[in-house]
Amino acid sequence: MGVERALMLALAFLAVASLPAAFALLFCADEIIDRVVCGWSEWRERRRERRTIARLDRAIEADALTRDIDLSEFDRTDRRPLEQLAADLRRLGGQRLGGNARSMVWHGAVLQAYDDRLRLACRALGITEHLAELTGVDQQIERIRVEGVLHAAGLTLPAARAGHRQRHR
Repeated sequence: MGVERALMLALAFLAVASLPAAFALLFCADEIIDRVVCGWSEWRERRRERRTIARLDRAIEADALTRDIDLSEFDRTDRRPLEQLAADLRRLGGQRLGGNARSMVWHGAVLQAYDDRLRLACRALGITEHLAELTGVDQQIERIRVEGVLHAAGLTLPAARAGHRQRHR
């Protein structure tokens, strides 16, 4: 009987000692359940977003769009940020289109600076251009082609005529 009494005493002590934990579990059960449910729904939402992004990537073949871009070009310290190039192109393009009252030398310098920024933007995005190799009408046609390709890549540039929006597709 002594062993049974010791076992009963141990069980009673264990019950009294775990009573605060049982009360805490009882009072916090709704919080624990809420955390589990919220964690589960967040996990499902993240999973759904990843699956949607993967489907979109497959639908538009995103890898094919970025396959030819050399990402190490973006890490160079001497590289101008693409946002800066876009701002320069918009500024120079506006000057190029609106500078009718200026001298031919000024217009030529603005056009050369504009072409330089077009080449830098093309190099940053991995786009082939031939502006330096061409002259005259061929160079103007290449400039328009490059503007269209850059516009398709997301750079908004001034239109060929002042006051009109660019419509490259």
